[in-house]
Amino acid sequence: MDESSREKRSPVKLEKTAPAEGALRASDADRDRTADILREALGEGRITAEEHAERVGAVYEARTVGELEPLIRDLPLPDRSAPAAVTRPYDASVRPGGEPAENLIAVFGGATRKGRWRVPRRTNAFALFGGVEIDLTEAVFEQREIVINATAIFGGVEIRVPENVTLRSTGTGIFGGFEVKVSEAPDEAAPVVTVMGFAIFGGVEAKPKRGKRLRNLRARA
Repeated sequence: MDESSREKRSPVKLEKTAPAEGALRASDADRDRTADILREALGEGRITAEEHAERVGAVYEARTVGELEPLIRDLPLPDRSAPAAVTRPYDASVRPGGEPAENLIAVFGGATRKGRWRVPRRTNAFALFGGVEIDLTEAVFEQREIVINATAIFGGVEIRVPENVTLRSTGTGIFGGFEVKVSEAPDEAAPVVTVMGFAIFGGVEAKPKRGKRLRNLRARA
């Protein structure tokens, strides 16, 4: 084999390149930020309820950042000059924050989370012509502040908590019901469950379950 043939068959060196920004895998935080922008746009009348339902459904199905960007391309971004709120972990020495959120999605169907399970810092519940049930009465609370972001569009989200935890709400009903039986636990060490989000032609309901109490306010599995 002559020298010219060897040159033709010499291997080509491939340079490693970073993936394009749009090809990056989307995180739960990326989806939450996009859903928040859509919720504000709905409240301001920039998009209709039908458009919002379609886009929010696509948010929780998105796998990459590039799939999220077109959903808010025609909407103003929120003011990021204000510092982000910092939530205090229930016991940072045992279990630090930063764990991914849990997503419960019911589209023309149902999703349920109950029994003995570790409650994450944040749970996203999305019901579109379906129902989501979240039962915290036998769950393990490893941190004090829990947020459930509930969205019900022609569907329902039902949440049950122990009687001795604090239950708060920052949600809104738009042609629907957002009913949270707000209560403050007598023990200051009790977990705080905040239900946020909205209901459009649907319902979100959260209340204590009678007879169910958290035995150990600092329970860990």
